Amino acid sequence: MKNRLILLMLLSLATPGVLFAEEGHNHDAGDGMEDFSGIVMTEEKHDHDDEGHQHEKEGHAHDDDGHEEKGHDDHGGHDEEDDDGHGHGEEASAAELSDAQRRMAGIETLTAKRQSLGRAITAPGEAMLNAYRTTKITPRTSSQVMKRHARLGDHVKKGQVLVTLSSVEMSEAQGALMEASIELRRVEKLGRKVVSEKRFVAAQIAYQQAYAKVSAYGMTKKQIKSLLKTGDATRAIGEFQLLSFQQGTVISDNFVVGELIEPGYVLMEISDETVLWVEARLTPDDAARVVLGAPARVQVGQRWLSGKVAQARHTMDETTRTLAVHIEVANKRDELHPGQFVTAVIEGTEKQHGIAVPVAAVLRSPDGDWQLFVETSPGRFEPQEVTIIATVGDQMLIEGIAEGVTVVGKGAFFVQSEMAKGGFDPHNH
Repeated sequence: MKNRLILLMLLSLATPGVLFAEEGHNHDAGDGMEDFSGIVMTEEKHDHDDEGHQHEKEGHAHDDDGHEEKGHDDHGGHDEEDDDGHGHGEEASAAELSDAQRRMAGIETLTAKRQSLGRAITAPGEAMLNAYRTTKITPRTSSQVMKRHARLGDHVKKGQVLVTLSSVEMSEAQGALMEASIELRRVEKLGRKVVSEKRFVAAQIAYQQAYAKVSAYGMTKKQIKSLLKTGDATRAIGEFQLLSFQQGTVISDNFVVGELIEPGYVLMEISDETVLWVEARLTPDDAARVVLGAPARVQVGQRWLSGKVAQARHTMDETTRTLAVHIEVANKRDELHPGQFVTAVIEGTEKQHGIAVPVAAVLRSPDGDWQLFVETSPGRFEPQEVTIIATVGDQMLIEGIAEGVTVVGKGAFFVQSEMAKGGFDPHNH
């Protein structure tokens, strides 16, 4: 068998392309060659394909790496383009508003001017009623409360009826007035030819005295006229009404219907709370630097109310060793209430110099600096960083802008909001 295999190998070498089938097979030489060569070639091809496939894998992996790197490069390039080209993420450098927007937002501009303001004096304070805008309703004679016409917290007008009273003294005074009125009409009707001068003068005096008495007890001219118009002495029952001397709010009503009231007893207290006082306690040194009429600001929670110094006491408090000043504060929105503790800032006499603008005109920029908005052209507002020197009253002294430029004095927050909106996409994409 070994020899036969050697012989076959020698024959195959001697006759290329001819291969004899193994024993037990009847395939012809062509079939055998085809099978053999096909097997050999197929195996070689597989090896080559495997190498090529491996090469393709390596190439694919290389392409993937290249794709990832390219993706990073593209993304980085996009960010750079956004920052440089489109400015995404950057704040807009200006805001442009139409006339309609300015009116809607209440934007007001002013010309920046250099001024001198006094150094701020800060002190604790307490809100209290404005004594010059407060009245007390009291009877002038012993009376009984017959009817209540206003209640605690009611807003009343000047001349409005508050309470009806009845008094024995008033009844007597009303009766005397009715008699004096009847006598005066009688002598006037008879005339001076019939009535002596003495009787005529006496009738006039009696009427005037009776009229003054009921008026002093609390009857108004209108009430007296209505009583006399009846001409009926039986109407002198002693009832009369107390009226409000002013417009304001009923802040106290310490009585009940049917109660007997003595003269001077405070039935009601009416006060105009649209203007209150804040009593600030100052040291003697600080008080010496405050003058009447000086601007002031009062902090109520997170809000600031403007006011001015209306009064200054000259007597020192024995307990606190401080001097009190009264700051008059407008309170139309009812933000301040008597008894409320606040912080007061008053402008002193020591002056500081700078560009003066309203406090509301200066805001914090996104990076934390102080800024205001300058109108560079009609409707166009650009932010300008400034330095705050001092805040006094409702004014602020700053540096960083030139005198004479036009700035937003009211509505700066709206301008800042519009500019922030534009900062996200100034090209309106």
